[in-house]
Amino acid sequence: MEFVAIDVETANADMASICQIGLAKYKDGMLVEEWSSLVDPEDYFDFINVNIHGISEDDVVGAPKFPDVFQKLSDFLTGVICVSHTHFDRVSVGRAINKYSLSSINTVWLDSARVARRVWEECAWSGYGLSNVCKIIGYEFKHHDALEDAKASGQVLISAIDKTGLDLDAWFKRVSQPIDPASSSSGAAIKRDGNPEGELYGEVMVFTGALEIPRKEAADLAASIGCTVAPGVTKKTTLLVVGDQDVTKLSGKSKSSKHLKAEELVEKGHTIRIIRESDFKELVAQAHETE
Repeated sequence: MEFVAIDVETANADMASICQIGLAKYKDGMLVEEWSSLVDPEDYFDFINVNIHGISEDDVVGAPKFPDVFQKLSDFLTGVICVSHTHFDRVSVGRAINKYSLSSINTVWLDSARVARRVWEECAWSGYGLSNVCKIIGYEFKHHDALEDAKASGQVLISAIDKTGLDLDAWFKRVSQPIDPASSSSGAAIKRDGNPEGELYGEVMVFTGALEIPRKEAADLAASIGCTVAPGVTKKTTLLVVGDQDVTKLSGKSKSSKHLKAEELVEKGHTIRIIRESDFKELVAQAHETE
């Protein structure tokens, strides 16, 4: 059994703005190699992201840019199974590759969050974030450090294999099946309330700014991958999707009221991820690709 776990941190809501990469290689359940690096995203640092991972513009002065670390990344991932917790890291890597017009990496992705939702009943429908799953398996780590998160993702998969006896090949088949195969209603999509079998079930999404696609269509897409779609930002919000043209280095007054409220809640300790519409579309595409 061999795989590589990955995690990235980003400088702002643009998922291509990678500022740190962590990689952990496992063989037969043991960590055999690890690598991490700060990355100069050649982009601005949003204070919301800095508050989450603690990496600032000053920290990446002199750090390599994504093309400079691409060969290392490719060496780790080419021809192997790459594990990430949810699709966010996969999308970020893909967006960065496109940003610099680099060649795609031939790797096979496995989402450890999808695995966790099928192993531990208490996180089947909510609470499948990396921190909570690691509490369940008794693994301690420093959250939002790319290498630490990568190793945590690897440990989630190893624990799942140990608990179920399913090997990697079996898990690729299992994650494509309903969370509860015995449920007759499994996979039924409920618009606006979220498809309970969706990749992001348990997430509460709000849209703001000028979107390219109609809000109704965006809400349907979000519901199809499991998100509850809410009209406004509250303490329950976990994802805010902002129109691409609205995600720029603007003064606070230039942001929408929903955007400002989300940032205010993040400052108070609430976990809200702010992403661009184009990244939302990619999340939808990746989620449907694995169905």
